[in-house]
Amino acid sequence: MTEPDAEDRKPQSDEARSAFVPPSGVVTQAPPVEEESSTTSEFALPKGYGVPQTPAADPAEGSAFSVPRTYSSRDAPPAFTPPAGIPRVDLTKDAPWQDRMRTMLRMPVADRPVPETVQKTEDEGPAVPRVLDLTLRVGELLLAGGEGAEDVDAAMFAVCRSYGLDRCEPNVTFTLLSISYQPSLVDDPVTASRTVRRRGTDYTRLAAVYQLVDDISDDQTEVSLEEAYRRLAEIRRNRHPYSGWVLTLATGLLAGAASVLVGGDIIVFVAAVVGAMLGDRLAWLCAGRGLPEFYQFTVAAMPAAALGAALTIAHVDVRASAVITGGLFALLPGRALVAGVQDGLTGYYITASARLLEVMYFYVGIVIGVLVILYFGVTLGAQLNPDAALLSTNRPLWQIGASMLLTLAFAVLLQQERSTVLVVTLNGGVAWSVYGAMHYAGDISPVASTAVAAGLVGLFGQLMSRYRFASALPYTTAAIGPLLPGSATYFGLLAIAQNDVDQGLVQLSKAAALAMAIAIGMNLGSEISRLFLRLPGAAAGARRAAKRTRGF
Repeated sequence: MTEPDAEDRKPQSDEARSAFVPPSGVVTQAPPVEEESSTTSEFALPKGYGVPQTPAADPAEGSAFSVPRTYSSRDAPPAFTPPAGIPRVDLTKDAPWQDRMRTMLRMPVADRPVPETVQKTEDEGPAVPRVLDLTLRVGELLLAGGEGAEDVDAAMFAVCRSYGLDRCEPNVTFTLLSISYQPSLVDDPVTASRTVRRRGTDYTRLAAVYQLVDDISDDQTEVSLEEAYRRLAEIRRNRHPYSGWVLTLATGLLAGAASVLVGGDIIVFVAAVVGAMLGDRLAWLCAGRGLPEFYQFTVAAMPAAALGAALTIAHVDVRASAVITGGLFALLPGRALVAGVQDGLTGYYITASARLLEVMYFYVGIVIGVLVILYFGVTLGAQLNPDAALLSTNRPLWQIGASMLLTLAFAVLLQQERSTVLVVTLNGGVAWSVYGAMHYAGDISPVASTAVAAGLVGLFGQLMSRYRFASALPYTTAAIGPLLPGSATYFGLLAIAQNDVDQGLVQLSKAAALAMAIAIGMNLGSEISRLFLRLPGAAAGARRAAKRTRGF
């Protein structure tokens, strides 16, 4: 088509058209001329005036808003191109899928590279509703198992992109999962959501889900939608690796190890084991009656505190504070606390607020249960000494052994795979060794010592997860057990029960500072491992973080 022809085909502006000019394509007929009539109509066209005819559009060219004939859902073009162009991002397939998906999630939608479809689908493209449903079911299992919001986002994004849905936006909150997919600018978006109503800690199931996502993201492994649904159903049907009575015994061992960790002897160890097991059985009973978790924590905190107060009233020469502290160690929600702080540090503030509010309710339940027993114990003449918090316990070998036993019991409570129990047990021993060397030998503040030890836990856990292409939670959560602020929480509650509110608030503030040090240290250790172990072949600025306001 020549340039003059193209100019002639341009539509005329509205100013050049007349309101009385018939539309293009309508054949106009000149009115019959009455030679004898001397009057004409004011709406009649003058003689010699020809109506310009607009040439018909070539049907082969189509409309600018129609879908091209070469369009397919598998090779969908980007939604739009930014003014600066699409930057090149090199993401090698040898890197873990968690790092690749997290890198793209932190990019704007326009900057994300077009994915290569990993899993084979039909010629007409993947079944969008089924892919979105599979993605939501995977995210539900991960979120219900205690995984952080950013890691759930990365897993959902990996499943979608592996099946060819590149313009997907997952959204994770505390109880709601949603995902939106828009094929192109001319198609309506498809949105699906799913609600997480029940939560259960099972790291064996969590590892199986991660393995499924890893296989889906691997271009060497073909996993159809039907195969993925079948494996997901098997993961849901699998029973927990440890029974209820094994968990009760692990709860007792965790409390006994914690009591030895803070200076208890064999009598204290036995008392803490019995108190924690009674509390766990009472909590199971309340759960079977449908009571919320708040009341379960309240009831579970009472037996250990009652045993500690009873030993003091009976004038048994034991350290009662160690018995009660051991019982608190078995109840402190360290996993939920770490997940909440991690979500806040990574920018998921709604989910972080909900998790921290849940932790606060658990703490309030524990406080109520312990305070009720301590109040009655003090009334009956129990000589509970708040100054015992100042006594230093320096038994390195006993404490390292107790910390490893505590970590082992914690791993069993989390329903971890047997192949990860030994690694996380050693990680817990290293964490307490670092804390003891800094706090007892180096006379460094407990908050700084806790933060450094938790940072090493996060670093080692992230290295193990990258080595095995799995979640970092089985290698980190149980290892922070020896660092939990059980003794500071107990002495704060004891001071409040004895009407020393100021000292109680100081101790509880110390417990909160230790808890924040654990969470921030673990997150910082994970981020340091990702920072220095950057994706091979990736650009220097490939892994982006959100830019926040700075003082304005």
